[in-house]
Amino acid sequence: HRNGGIFISMKTNPTFEIENDCGFNVIAGVDEAGRGPLCGPVVAAAVIFPNRRIEIPIIIRDSKQMTPHMRATAYNWITHNTIWAVAECSPAEIDELNILQASLTAMTRAINKLACRPEFCLIDGNKLPCNLTGKAIVKGDAKSISIAAASIIAKETRDRIMHELSEKYPWYGWDKNAGYPTAEHLQAIDKYGINEHYRKSYKPIKERMKNDETSHD
Repeated sequence: HRNGGIFISMKTNPTFEIENDCGFNVIAGVDEAGRGPLCGPVVAAAVIFPNRRIEIPIIIRDSKQMTPHMRATAYNWITHNTIWAVAECSPAEIDELNILQASLTAMTRAINKLACRPEFCLIDGNKLPCNLTGKAIVKGDAKSISIAAASIIAKETRDRIMHELSEKYPWYGWDKNAGYPTAEHLQAIDKYGINEHYRKSYKPIKERMKNDETSHD
């Protein structure tokens, strides 16, 4: 709200409160990036803070609330000061499993890749992966530092993957749209076609494939 002409943000940064209330020492925050895009993998990250009393010199919050520069700075700090891992599910796996199950699978893979096994996991969202001891927290990346850190790692990792793919397929603009269905991206798909990096089960892609089949009948 505004107070005397000065804008005061009501947003608060995430804390270790949830972690400290869990009753466990080794806690992993887990989040994913890339549910909405039409192409590329869904990427999950798991992050453990070995010392929750550490002084954090940078802002860690929901990655969607951060500028690219803030995310890159936070990514570098997190990767040097925590135990972390990333994993992904490919477009083909997303088509086979559906995006929710693919996201949960990527999360499980990331947890399993951690250098030490967490006693408890904090998952962003409303569903826990199977056979996992933990808690699902809606908007967890705005509440838990561990989840927020995982959201940053997942987002940065996926953006870098899309930048690399964009060097091979520059006409789709994946380095700018990250695979999301912008008007320019959809126009590029109509012009250049659908390749193996697209999620064939997603409506805009499925419809275009169906139209292609109809036009060739």
